[in-house]
Amino acid sequence: MPTDSIQYDILAREALRQVVHDVLEQAQREGLPGEHHFFITFATQAPGVVMSDELRSDFPDEMTIVLQHQYWDLEVSRDRFAVKLAFGGVPRELVVPFKAVTGFFDPSVQFGLQFAPSPQEGTGTPAPAPAPAEETAGDTMPPVPGPAEIDTSDEAGDGETQGEVVSLDAFRKK
Repeated sequence: MPTDSIQYDILAREALRQVVHDVLEQAQREGLPGEHHFFITFATQAPGVVMSDELRSDFPDEMTIVLQHQYWDLEVSRDRFAVKLAFGGVPRELVVPFKAVTGFFDPSVQFGLQFAPSPQEGTGTPAPAPAPAEETAGDTMPPVPGPAEIDTSDEAGDGETQGEVVSLDAFRKK
């Protein structure tokens, strides 16, 4: 069997990761247009992932976040993104290298990507968790509603952004 010296699989995977980068970069600049929102799944033990120890113990292998109505400080760089979400009403910052992303889905247009980690990416040692954010007067975030409290009606688009952790099992092929 011939050797793949060009490594098309790696080139294709990196090109698709660039799609995720570009979409998040656009969301950083312009916000989420229309009904677009993103389910992003990532390997929590991948090198460079920064999250609280509490979240890492709740999600030891994989975590899915939703960027929709309530998120803060989305920052996209060449190789990673950072975002603040509230978990149980407590603000937490996540830093996720694009190489740690295992899935991306925009249900508003039924667009999705899945990535298998390459052998070179491995799992490595997780980065230390950042210190919890300090609250200052006038800088508090509203609590995140529980699953039974989430309003999915069209009137929910009040300009605020909300993050939540969900399972992608409903979107996976059986």
